Amino acid sequence: MDWALVMWLWALVFVQYHSHGWLGYLDKERTSLLEIKASINYPNGSSLPTWEDGTDCCSWERIKCNNATGRVTKISLNRTREWELGEWYLNADLLLSFGELRSLDLSRNYLGGWVDHEGFERRSRLPNLELLDLSHNSFNASIFLYLGSLSSLRTLDLSYNNIEGHFPSEGFKRWTRLSKLEHLDLSDNSFNESILPYLSALSSLKSLSLSKNYFGLLHRGVDVEDSTLGILYTSFEMLSRLGNLEQLVLSSNQLNRSILPYLGALSSLKSLDLSGNNLEGCFPSKELANLSKLEVLDLGGNQLNGFLFLQAFCNLENLQELDLQHNELEGSLPPCLSNLSSLQLLDLSYNRLSGQISSSLISSLTMIRFLSLSYNRFEGSLSFSSFANLSKLEVVELSVLDGLSPGEDVITYPNQLEVETESTPWVPKFQLKVLHLSNCNINKLTGTIPSFLSTQYDLIALDLSHNNMKGNFPSWLLENNKRLEMLDLGSNNLAGPFHLPPHSNYLTAFYLDVSSNHIYGQLPENIGFSLPNLLYLNMSINALHGSIPPSMGNMRELYILDLSRNNFSGEIPEQLAMGCISLMILKLSNNRFQGTVFPTHSNLTQLQYLYLDGNGFTGKISAGIFKSPDLKFLDVGKNNISGRLPAQIGNFSGLTSLSMPKNYLAGPMPAEYCNLSRLSLLDLSQNRIFGPIPSCFSLSLKFLHLQGNELTGLMPNALSKISSLVTLDVSHNYFSGNIPNWIGAFPNLRVLLLGGNNLQGRIPMQLCQLKNVSILDLSRNDLSGPIPICFGNMTFGRARVTDFSTFVVSPWGYSPSLSIELPGYRIEVLVPFMVTRFIKAEEEVEFITKKRSETYKGVVLYLMSGVDLSCNQLTGEIPPEIGYLTATHALNLSHNQLSGPIPETFSNLKQIESLDISHNRLSGEIPPQLTELNFLSAFNVSHNNLSGVLPDMMKGQFGTFGETSYEGNPLLCGPPLKSCSSTSPLPPSMPTTSGDEDDGYDIIFYICFSVSCTISFLFFIALLYINHYWRGLYFYFVDICIYSCYYFALDSYYLTLDNLRKVFSRSRA
Repeated sequence: MDWALVMWLWALVFVQYHSHGWLGYLDKERTSLLEIKASINYPNGSSLPTWEDGTDCCSWERIKCNNATGRVTKISLNRTREWELGEWYLNADLLLSFGELRSLDLSRNYLGGWVDHEGFERRSRLPNLELLDLSHNSFNASIFLYLGSLSSLRTLDLSYNNIEGHFPSEGFKRWTRLSKLEHLDLSDNSFNESILPYLSALSSLKSLSLSKNYFGLLHRGVDVEDSTLGILYTSFEMLSRLGNLEQLVLSSNQLNRSILPYLGALSSLKSLDLSGNNLEGCFPSKELANLSKLEVLDLGGNQLNGFLFLQAFCNLENLQELDLQHNELEGSLPPCLSNLSSLQLLDLSYNRLSGQISSSLISSLTMIRFLSLSYNRFEGSLSFSSFANLSKLEVVELSVLDGLSPGEDVITYPNQLEVETESTPWVPKFQLKVLHLSNCNINKLTGTIPSFLSTQYDLIALDLSHNNMKGNFPSWLLENNKRLEMLDLGSNNLAGPFHLPPHSNYLTAFYLDVSSNHIYGQLPENIGFSLPNLLYLNMSINALHGSIPPSMGNMRELYILDLSRNNFSGEIPEQLAMGCISLMILKLSNNRFQGTVFPTHSNLTQLQYLYLDGNGFTGKISAGIFKSPDLKFLDVGKNNISGRLPAQIGNFSGLTSLSMPKNYLAGPMPAEYCNLSRLSLLDLSQNRIFGPIPSCFSLSLKFLHLQGNELTGLMPNALSKISSLVTLDVSHNYFSGNIPNWIGAFPNLRVLLLGGNNLQGRIPMQLCQLKNVSILDLSRNDLSGPIPICFGNMTFGRARVTDFSTFVVSPWGYSPSLSIELPGYRIEVLVPFMVTRFIKAEEEVEFITKKRSETYKGVVLYLMSGVDLSCNQLTGEIPPEIGYLTATHALNLSHNQLSGPIPETFSNLKQIESLDISHNRLSGEIPPQLTELNFLSAFNVSHNNLSGVLPDMMKGQFGTFGETSYEGNPLLCGPPLKSCSSTSPLPPSMPTTSGDEDDGYDIIFYICFSVSCTISFLFFIALLYINHYWRGLYFYFVDICIYSCYYFALDSYYLTLDNLRKVFSRSRA
């Protein structure tokens, strides 16, 4: 019994000792955690509110403990420190209390380093730490000196830090102790090849990520014999020592294909990512053919070219993912792809692949889940039924590039791919999540919406744009697919009203595009409540009418709203201006909106691009616009706005484009506009602005339109400082004096319009310094003297535009995009916003040619060139050098006092379409060589002193010109004028028929004509009565004609008044 008592006492002492020890450890851990909290929140943060003294730390957020011992095993402090608090440093000694800690996550905390490194040196205190995540912080290379002490580590993440330069050898020598390390992520730092020898010592490594570093830069710009090239080769060769390596990520570096043989030696590799590098040449089938265990290969975003030969590569039966997007690969799809029986992801988008897409190849990919062949040059017909039995299929992308406007730097090719979905009856075994078939000629003959879509219920993204599909708007797509986030049906022939599914109180869609269709009717009143998550809504170019539903103010996430080119009316609802607080782009152009330009009460503080042009807004510009301080583009042109130019516009410091033409704005230009330092386009044309031009302008100005106003005085010298000017249009004002000598100081000027003013004196020789000018108008002034001979040295279209963005006002700043993340995929399906399609402004120029005023923009403006010197007092002969303007499309020298012959060099004007030299004092014959001008469609030499025989009327375009082209020249003869020989016999008269017979034919003709017109009219009325869609279009067309005639009459009225004022002012002078 004594021995038993002694043993019992010893056990009691042992238990008491260890319980006190455990309790002591728990107290230390709780104290250390509270100190860590204080450090994270220093100086005034509020994170980790549940961490309170006196409570069990195992119940705290972000903490996990061992159920048996109660000690901390996992600390997850990612995204804990508030960014406003800035960078901080953690005392590493606080971590020494956690003897059973297995996982420590300090990522995304603005952590700059350690206060004291003693903690990691005393590795015996952290013997169980297996996972350490320090990513997205600001550590530097010194961290490597201390990580070698953590011998139990299996996962280490140092990605997204500031680690750069060469690395301390002492630190890397300690890496040999990390014998258990299996996963290492060093991506998005500044590493180079010098780290590779040290990484090769990590023999247990299975996963290594080195993406977004500086690998491949050591050999840039050196000869082959240079020793640094040897460093590159030797370093990557040492990676072959990592016999257990299964995943290697080297994406977004500067590597070339010289590393491929060394990577091919990593026989254990299952995943290799070399995307976003500088790999060139053919597809590396041979170099990678030995990687028999390879499951994932990503070579996207390189410069691989040539034919896609995969014969040696198609034996990799374990391959599950193959990504070759954004390369320059050519040829057809290799048939041997069918050998890759395990393939689940195949992305060949954005290449130059051609030929037909084999239906048998598609149907053989039985395991495929993701297939993207978009943006290639495939042709022929593809039956979508070939996908029917692919039960695992979730993503299909076959979209083809649509024609893009110049400046978007994409070369497009005619789309010859046709996707047929209705050729044979079939039932799909798949449930798609993403389907992109943009511009694929879907069911080209019938235009039918694919019927198999009625069996799909899991769609997240659907793009059927640019396919000319017919039928009513398919609201059932929204009803069947409750998780649909992106729907693009733009640029089709869909009609009918825009209906939302019944009982649809809440839809998840964030991207909806139904633009460029024939959808009519009013928007549903509950659209804002049914689609509250929309970020992008484009319903432009339809036949929608009525007012904007106030419920749209519920779209608080809406980023882009485009309702332009419809028949909307009423006022802009205040609910929209107050509720859509995220709106950045608002486009309501070319509708029938009325009332105040913008709601007085507005909360659109994020608005940057506002288009209200082409409506019927009246009154002054509302103060609500000025509550959007970040405006970059503002267009309120072609309205009925009156009052003075608002000086508050000068407060928009980021304004890039200001367009307010064709209104009734009056008064002088405010001096506050001098504050618009970023302004690239200023259009105040066709208003009632008077006074002189301000002496200050933005030096970044490219397009200046002040035509059609009442501006007076001399042209200010301040304009000479704007070297970036591309267009200068101050025509139809009251400017006086001479054309200034500084007019030649614009190296980029392409359009100069000074016509319709009171300018006097000679045409300055400095004008010839405008080497890039293509359109010049000096007409309707009082200019005198000869035409400068140096005009022949100017380009006027001969220097073709290579930069197609010349006439585009591009936005500055960030252009966002959205993405859809698909569970189970390592990639994202990007949904570009194509913001530049909405916010870039194309320059428009009015120029008189062929006796009518034309507006040129887009591609036509790039190609147009012309000279108009008409209605002046120019004298002397026409310089023969004018004939060297070989690319000019229009030349007008009429209504001057020019004399002498028509230069024979005019025969060199091979591109000329309009030539007017009428109302001068020209003499001599019309050069017969002019018949070689095959594009000439308007020709006028009337009212001169020309003589001789007209050119052969049977040659070229001259057979189309009538007598009016030559009248007023009494000495000219030949068809269509009088005959040149008065003695020539008259042509024999034709036999005539009796009057009674003519009368009979006339009566029959009138009766037939009347009956035909009556039947056509009745048929037209019946068509409008039966088909309500065509009836709506007809009345819409009538309304457009009425508005066009109204504005034409209004413009003509004001133009007549302007001309009368000019005549009156000149008569007084």
